[in-house]
Parts: sequence; C-alpha cells; structure tokens
Amino acid sequence: VRMATGWENLLQDEQQLEELARQAVDRALAEGVLLRTSQEPSSSDENNSSQVSTSIPLSPHQVVSYAPFTLFPSLVPCALLEQAYAVQMDFNLLVDAVSQNSAFLEQTLSSTIKRDDFTARLFDIHQQVLKEGIAQTVFLGLNRSDYMFQCNADGSPSLKQIEINTISASFGGLASRTPAVHRHVLSVLNKTKEAAKILSNNPSKGLALGLAKAWELYGSANALVLLIAQEKERNIFDQRAIENELLARNIHVIRRRFEDVSAKASLDQDRRLFMDGQEIAVVYFRDGYMPNQYSLQDWEARLQLERSRAVKCPDVATQLAGTKKVQQELSRGGMLEAMLPGQPEAVARLRATFAGLYSLDMGKEGDQAITKALAAPSRFVLKPQREGGGNNLYGEEMVQALERLKDNEERASYILMEKIEPEPFRNCLLRPGSPARVVQCISELGIFGVYVRQGKTLVMNKHVGHLLRTKAIEHADGGVAAGVAVLDNPYPVVLTDVETLGAFSQLSHLMTRKAVSF
Repeated sequence: VRMATGWENLLQDEQQLEELARQAVDRALAEGVLLRTSQEPSSSDENNSSQVSTSIPLSPHQVVSYAPFTLFPSLVPCALLEQAYAVQMDFNLLVDAVSQNSAFLEQTLSSTIKRDDFTARLFDIHQQVLKEGIAQTVFLGLNRSDYMFQCNADGSPSLKQIEINTISASFGGLASRTPAVHRHVLSVLNKTKEAAKILSNNPSKGLALGLAKAWELYGSANALVLLIAQEKERNIFDQRAIENELLARNIHVIRRRFEDVSAKASLDQDRRLFMDGQEIAVVYFRDGYMPNQYSLQDWEARLQLERSRAVKCPDVATQLAGTKKVQQELSRGGMLEAMLPGQPEAVARLRATFAGLYSLDMGKEGDQAITKALAAPSRFVLKPQREGGGNNLYGEEMVQALERLKDNEERASYILMEKIEPEPFRNCLLRPGSPARVVQCISELGIFGVYVRQGKTLVMNKHVGHLLRTKAIEHADGGVAAGVAVLDNPYPVVLTDVETLGAFSQLSHLMTRKAVSF
C-alpha cells in the first residue's frame, strides 16, 4: 500500500512518467522481452545486392520490437497467488484423469461434435488412435490455468478460473524476463525494498524440465524433440527460451510445420516416428489449437503424429480435455469426485475456483440457461470451443447470438459462463508505436503446470511459475498474442483489513487519465 501511495506525485508528473517509460522499454529490449513485428522489414534489412554473394539471406521476419507490458507491477493479494499455486497440481491430476477417460470424453463431447467441426476432427483422431491401440507409453502435460480475481459483494477478492490451456500454453519464456524490468523501474524510483518484492519467475525452465523428463523416459539417447511451429511465428523468442533450456541439457530441438510432417515424416513397424531420418522422442505443439491452422493435409499429419510412439505434448485426448465443454461438465455436482476418487481435499480446492458454468445442449437445462442469460446479459459470457483469444461473446453480441441459436442445435457447441467481475485498477500500458496510456485495467493470473506419466505411474507433478497479463477494461477478450493484454508481474500484497482492501483500487486515485506520448 505504501508503494502505491509513493507513486502519487510521479504519476501526475507527465515528464517523469515519460522518462520512466523510456527507461522501462530500453530495459525490456535489453532483457529480451521481444516479439517479431508483424510488418515486413524495410529494404535496409534485406541483403544489399552489392554484398558478397556468400551472405545468408535472413528470413523475412527478423524485425523485432518489445512485447507490450505494464510500466508498473500490479497488486495481487498474496492469498490468491498462493491459492492458485496450491491448486495447480490438482488441475494437473484432473486433466490427466480426464484424458484417460475415453467414455467421459465421448459422452461429454457427443453433442458438441455434431455441430463443431474442429472438435469433431480432433475427436475422430482420438477414436482412430484408440481403435488401433495407443503406441505412446509416456505422457506429458504442459498447461496453464488462468484466473481472474472476482470482486465479492463485501469488496474482498476471490480466485475464479477462466480456463485451462492444455495445448501451446505460451509466455513461459517471456514471463521469466519481465521481473527484471519491473525491478528496474522501481529501483529507478529509489524503491529498492519494493523492487525486492517482485517474485523471481522462470516457467520456461520448468516447462523444459517436463520435456526433458519425457525425452529421458522415451529412452533413446539420439532422439530429438520436434516442435510443431507456425509459419509466421511472432512469439518466437518465448519458444526459443524453452529450446535453449533443453539445449543446455544436450537435448536437441528441431522446428517444423505440419506441411513438413506431411512431406518428410515416417513411422517404422514399431510406430517410432522419424523426421528427416532422425528419431523423434517428443512432439511439442506450438500450433494446431485453432481451426484455421489446419489444411486437410495438416489433419493427416496430425493423425500420423498421434499414431506414433513419440510423446505428444499434448496428445489429442489431453487437447480435448482442455475444451470449454469439458470444463463445464466437470463443474457438475459429483463429477470431480468421480474423476478424483478418494481425494476430497483436491476436489474442494478445485471446486472453490469454479465460476458458474452452464450447458447449452438441446433440452430443458439449456433452455433455462439461455433464459437466464437473456434476462441478465451483463452477468454472462458465451464461449465457443476455441483457444487463442478473441472468440467470446458479451453483452449485445451475446444476446444476438443467443436469439439466433435459441432453437438451433448449433447452440450445443457453446457453453455459458458467469462473467467474472474483477475490481478495476489503474496502470500504464506500454506498446510499440503507441503513446503510453494510463488506463483502468484488470489482470489475469496464469499458473503453469507440468506433469509426466509413464504407463499408469505419475512420475512428475508440479507448478513451475506464473504469468500475469493485464488489459484495459474496454477489452473484454483476448490475450497478449491476440494483441490486447500486456505482460505484467504480480506485486504481492497482504489484504488483512478493510483499509488494506482499498489498496486494490488505490491506483485509481494515483494515476492521471492523460496519455503520455513517447
């Protein structure tokens, strides 16, 4: 709280704010908080024709800038941060249990796959692999469970899960580089005590630990890790952080696209996977979570990878376990108990984080959910079975969609969720090419989880770090990669009494609304 009040003069001093923003951006660039830019590089970046012909042309996406971030760390109650960490191993167990329960997946997704082609294709691959017999014996989960801080009626905050990402959970690399930036900002302000409170965080190290364990258990010393990458990947440095951690353990990573798999991958008679003639121990997907990422040929490549003995991260069952429909079904009474028998404490920890989730399947239950949402649209959000941000519907858009879907079976491909309402606060957002803006914000906390299973034995189950992302409240949906939220760090605060609770919204009084151009 003292930290917050200490910013007051500073945040009304535009010149000082501008100088601080410049310092912060330079430190972010120096620390490697980077994204490739979306525009093509200018001619000055291309090889000049007069140069010696032996120069190697760079790929056309080598222009970089800093990844958007907040000027200050945002206040997060210690108790909620601890709670999110404490429940992560339970979520790991839950996702793993669901992925092994093919009857539950089939029953839960039966209505969804009739109307959602993407989920249907994934489910079809799952069925084919089950029928043939799963060749894979080692299973690896790298996930991120995302939460917001619900503002309760008495003003106290509580932790509510938004979703769990079971495929291509990103920003573990960049999140390890942002603490130094916020420590730098606070140190420039002579706030060394406060700077020391910013938690060290290195998710990429922990994610690499999971990949390394899976690689080791696969048991072939010369085998590689195959990272399935998008063609134009702006978030390359985030991925390289994990690759570099693996290389330090002498585990080599090759980056390929689905098209390369189609052209050059093969399975031998034991269903071992080979790429360019080299055996693959682990397939790590950083692509393949959205429909527009697959051509028909890419679906064939995905099937080929799934049929192989290689450890898939995730295997298709684990990707299905991360769908919104599964999330909604798990919130039904008795479901967690069935998935995690004899673990009442884990069940209680999990259930405490659930927001209200409702099925939109055809029938009475779905009808009632729609009636509820149409009566109070501001209290709900409509979610399709999609990852990657920018897909959810709110307010008037949600009402129009529900009116259209009311009597249509397509509604089964959505779920309805109670909207989590955090207490907004102020921070200053820094983005390349935009003025620094002091705006009303909300944050989303993600915890990275890693587990490895060999046969039926869980050999690793841990949490490996966090990610805080902050967005201006005018943005209802979307993550950093979708271009809305920015990277942040939690500044842990103890909320012990009513006075301290004010700290949560105290930034509102500290920051001016003016944009700082820089």
